[in-house]
Amino acid sequence: MQLDVRLPMGLLFLILGVILTGYGFFSDPAIYATHSLGQNVNILWGIVFSLFGLSMLYLVSRKKS
Repeated sequence: MQLDVRLPMGLLFLILGVILTGYGFFSDPAIYATHSLGQNVNILWGIVFSLFGLSMLYLVSRKKS
């Protein structure tokens, strides 16, 4: 039995995405007023990481069935 690389990669990106999104929601908004052109990039990239992780997990589940 071989391990599909999409499973650990999907889990890694999903966990990192959730952590990054949570950090973006709970961090001080004043930080983003002076940096990153006023946009909370942690929430944006956390969502992107989470979506990528979920898509990898979806592909793993689709292959096994």
